[in-house]
Amino acid sequence: MVVPVATGNLHFMPLRFAPARSVTRSPIARAFARKALSRAANDNGDPGPADDAVLAAALRHFATHGLGAAIAALREAERALEAGDDQGHAWWLEICGTLDRRLAARHRERGKTCA
Repeated sequence: MVVPVATGNLHFMPLRFAPARSVTRSPIARAFARKALSRAANDNGDPGPADDAVLAAALRHFATHGLGAAIAALREAERALEAGDDQGHAWWLEICGTLDRRLAARHRERGKTCA
């Protein structure tokens, strides 16, 4: 496409525009896409089958506590463990694991598990 452009003494010179390259074949677009995929936060592997009751509870907990929901669930799990409530500890730890598997795994690695 040629667009006339006025110069200082009002003469027109042609200015040519090249169409944009296809995004799917652009090396720069592919490089950015690869970087974005490598920084994904949910790259913990296959989560396995989710229990509907736990998932529903985790979503309600997330709605209440927002981004700090996993830490709040871990605190609830620790409170239940201190109170000797193994079933409550397992429940809250499963909710924590649904929201943040790495955080729940670190908790288990520290040896704080149900008896």
